[in-house]
Amino acid sequence: MGISHYIKEIGRGARGAKPLERAQACDLFGQVLDGQVTDLEMGAFCIAMRIKGETPEEMAGFLDATHERLARFPAASRKPLVVLPSYNGARKLPVLTPLLGLLLAREGLPVLLHGSQTEARRVTAPAVLEAMGIATLSEVRAVADGELVHASTQLMCPGLKRLLDVRKVVGLRNPGHSVVKLMQPGLGENLVISSYTHPAYAQAMADTFRLLGMNALLSRGLEGESVADPRRTAQVDGFIHGERIELQALQTGTLSEVPGLPEGIDLESTVAYTRRVLDGAAPVPTAIARQVEQVLRLSALISSNTPVAQAA
Repeated sequence: MGISHYIKEIGRGARGAKPLERAQACDLFGQVLDGQVTDLEMGAFCIAMRIKGETPEEMAGFLDATHERLARFPAASRKPLVVLPSYNGARKLPVLTPLLGLLLAREGLPVLLHGSQTEARRVTAPAVLEAMGIATLSEVRAVADGELVHASTQLMCPGLKRLLDVRKVVGLRNPGHSVVKLMQPGLGENLVISSYTHPAYAQAMADTFRLLGMNALLSRGLEGESVADPRRTAQVDGFIHGERIELQALQTGTLSEVPGLPEGIDLESTVAYTRRVLDGAAPVPTAIARQVEQVLRLSALISSNTPVAQAA
């Protein structure tokens, strides 16, 4: 055992590194998740992959290893489990992922928001949900239609949480931060709401969706969160069992003001704003309302087994 032979392949720099095959990536990542590597090996793996970047084959292998160890949520509905990764929190705008999740649940979808705090000083989605009376799950269970639940990464996969925490030491993102945006926690059909910050990642993520035959919605998110940026009209693509559907074309320009959006990003302001929108006292931001419609469309296509050629 050990991953030193893999590090020799991936650790030769951006130009000299060799990509791993899917089975090799699965073996490597499985050892990392199981805690079978030294701290030096862990750090070398994280730095090497940060420089090299993940190929779709490698990401598929990392996800294979993760899914083998992930505590999965039982299927309780014909509707796909809507999966909202939330790992960044508020930076310049309020964290709006809880609002998206609650709007989707109000439409009758089962919604799982998962995450862990990776930025110590930011307001996070779990903190907003907790303040609104939605506690973090203590055990994995089925998610009902019309229900939003929050699960920590620690509950689903402790090894993955350990890998995310490496960032606190080395200061850089690692493959674990990509895995959590793509993993499928449900035992039945999943619909992963995924996002990217840097455009270069969009194609790699799309290739991974195709390779794994995933159901997903992919767009540029809000400061690393999976919710749509309320100031912009981003390109949005859907994937049904890996086949792409264009849902929304990119429109240039940024709104200078979003009606009703609070200036503060603190917990109290975010909770109050989320409640106002849900109660109808403030408008749903247009970009987020469109995102809800897009998720509903994909969910209906998945539930009905409609071929992508007919849905396009």
